[in-house]
Amino acid sequence: MKPAEYTIRPIEARDDAAMAAIIRGVMPEFGACGSGFAINDPEVDWMHRAYSSPRAAYFVVEVDGEVVGGGGVAPLEGGDADTCELRKMYFLPRARGLGAGAKVMELSLGKAREFGFRRCYLETLTGMDAAMRLYERSGFRRIDAPLGATGHGGCDIWYLREL
Repeated sequence: MKPAEYTIRPIEARDDAAMAAIIRGVMPEFGACGSGFAINDPEVDWMHRAYSSPRAAYFVVEVDGEVVGGGGVAPLEGGDADTCELRKMYFLPRARGLGAGAKVMELSLGKAREFGFRRCYLETLTGMDAAMRLYERSGFRRIDAPLGATGHGGCDIWYLREL
């Protein structure tokens, strides 16, 4: 069986429901339920609008015309003007292992540089091992404490990368 081919494009308003379903479907897979997680973030329901703001970008991945994941960057809430956050990078199980996550990461970090950010921060949690391997392969290094004021207090692992 040959690997699925995928396309990556900027998010559009028509993608909001699909991305909300993906995020809310994937997070419980890793125990990310309840307060302190993006699953309860109201932004999840209007991703296109949220990432249409200045210095923000979000990309969706499609396989056979269906949105199967995405990720992006935006200014770090409560952080300094030079730091962005890699945000809401989630993929359905069938989209994992295709190389799409690495490509979304590359596009997102490229946009962050274009926007003038000097650092990229991200939060994750224990158990998201494949994601952490991708972050580390992409040049992120663990840090000891969270940055900014993301509202995602349920996360227990933090990374930072110089751009």
